Amino acid sequence: MAEYTTFDICVIGAGIAGASVAAELADRARVLLVERESQPGYHTTGRSAALFSTTYGPSVIRALSRASEPFYNNPPPGFDRPLLTPRGALMIARSDQLESLDTLQRELAGAAGVERLDGSAARALVPLLRSGHVAAAIFEHFAQDIDVHALHQGYLRQFRTRGGTFVANAGVDAIRRGNGGWTIAAGSRTFEAATIVNAAGAWGDAVAEMAGIASVGLVPKRRTAAIIALPDGTSAHHWPMVIDIDEEFYAKPDAGRLLISPADETPSEPCDAQPDEYDVAVAVDRIETALEIEVRRIENKWAGLRTFAADKNPVVGWGDADRSFFWLAGQGGYGIQTAPALAKLSAALVLGTAPVRAIMDQGVDLQSMSPERAVLRK
Repeated sequence: MAEYTTFDICVIGAGIAGASVAAELADRARVLLVERESQPGYHTTGRSAALFSTTYGPSVIRALSRASEPFYNNPPPGFDRPLLTPRGALMIARSDQLESLDTLQRELAGAAGVERLDGSAARALVPLLRSGHVAAAIFEHFAQDIDVHALHQGYLRQFRTRGGTFVANAGVDAIRRGNGGWTIAAGSRTFEAATIVNAAGAWGDAVAEMAGIASVGLVPKRRTAAIIALPDGTSAHHWPMVIDIDEEFYAKPDAGRLLISPADETPSEPCDAQPDEYDVAVAVDRIETALEIEVRRIENKWAGLRTFAADKNPVVGWGDADRSFFWLAGQGGYGIQTAPALAKLSAALVLGTAPVRAIMDQGVDLQSMSPERAVLRK
């Protein structure tokens, strides 16, 4: 006979989105968090080299990042501190990319801690930049590294402390709507919940379709990264993260070495993403073009999935007229830096309480994230 366990809310997916919203919900509802893998954050959260920046991404992402900053600067008990450490971000442009740099500068007009640099000043920050490669740059002083593991584990601890139930190795096999809510078959067990929160990342559309909810056209995209050695005698500890203004590559100091990526966005089926040798080669070529580095070997390489809606805004809100299926998906590459604010906002919407004023005051536009927005229905 099937084993039924009843909850108020079932959160599907224990990456940063699912873990954070589950933690926010758990002190006000009976919450189940289910994860298809043996450990949370396996596919995306655990493979991120996250940077906290309030100037990066679409407008709603910037607003959510600003709203998340107080949490990062003063995390609650149970989170390892600090969650942020100074890094800085240097967005570089060749002479043929100056229009892109000018556009970004206009968008960031008035932002604190942002300044335009010439090529010489950019090389003073990152001495290995090739002479003549950088015509100009924008430097964001306040960009910081995020301790992704500490953030994720802090939310999972908070969830358990608040009485939440976590089940791993529980890929969702079937979802059926009933009179009182949903029946969810996950792994070898069956659960009931009045509300589902779909935080399944790359599997978000598949989860919705199992529940008979219209998909929103989420596209998982592979992102490749690799670790290389720095030239002998080079210390990059105080370097900022270097980002090509058109996102053709980025490079970030990492424990005495350099993390590099071609910033690829290759559409993929939901899967355990693996690095493609071509993408690794592209990353090496672009790094050797921009920096005075000869890459002799790849010390480590990996890939992860970043899942986007068509307009690259998150998909957050109710997916059905009964308000029993809630979307929390499509965060793309911004899910970690926006998690604190997006979790609080989503929890308020799920529970039917007023969104936190401090979050909304940052200019968060709920309609721009709604599952019903027109761009998702094209």
